[in-house]
Amino acid sequence: MPTIIQITELTAPELAPFTRLTEAQLRSRLEPEKGIFIAESPKVIERALDAGYEPVSLLMERRHITGQGSGIVSRCGEIPVYTADSGLLAELTGYQLTRGVLCAMRRRPLPGVEEVCAGKRRVAVLEGIVDSTNVGAIFRSAAALDLDAVLLTPSCSDPLYRRAARVSMGAVFQVPWTRIGTQVSQWPHPGMETLRALGFQTAAMALCSKSLSVDDPRLSAVEKLAIVLGTEGDGLASRTIAECDYTVRIPMSHGVDSLNVAAASAVAFWQLRAR
Repeated sequence: MPTIIQITELTAPELAPFTRLTEAQLRSRLEPEKGIFIAESPKVIERALDAGYEPVSLLMERRHITGQGSGIVSRCGEIPVYTADSGLLAELTGYQLTRGVLCAMRRRPLPGVEEVCAGKRRVAVLEGIVDSTNVGAIFRSAAALDLDAVLLTPSCSDPLYRRAARVSMGAVFQVPWTRIGTQVSQWPHPGMETLRALGFQTAAMALCSKSLSVDDPRLSAVEKLAIVLGTEGDGLASRTIAECDYTVRIPMSHGVDSLNVAAASAVAFWQLRAR
């Protein structure tokens, strides 16, 4: 049975994961070999549990213990469940809880690129995308449109950030992913060489004059394709574009110069899916 703990003061040290630690501190200060992340909302927490992530503690509105959070409470075993009314929790966390439930969960060591890409035909590579909302939306599109895996360059936002996981609707726990390199200097080299060694051709999504339309049949015929998407605003680095096998554009109309990277990812994933 879980241990239900009524919150009476806002400075209790055991509440630090929910209140006082930044996302970066959660990764490194608590259990440095694994770290912790915060999952928000029942659906996201359920998908994290389905994927085998270990819960550490729950924070939820009192009414949800026997309401929409009851299934999560029953699945989490004998972990502490901290509770209060919604007003105190908003004061505690600094924001209104989505669906009234947060769960601190242990991170797992990331798999290698070779493991994640084994047997895969379509993967996305995210270069320097720092907005967690965009990262979450891209993962949701990847899950919905049957992409096999997502690789993130070292400068990308963490998919396990609370907002990214929530925007993805838990897809970050469904789509295999890892980092392609641990240091910024490792992309695009030797990251590109790793992809080529695994048999992937690369398609840089960029609005260049000498590029293929995303619906060009030559692209869908590629056996193993890595779709490379760039950061907000500047897009892909010029050296990344130069190293890719293809440069691919989504044709624009009505004077629109480009799509948001999350929207562009959905178009690309659908059009370039494995046939």
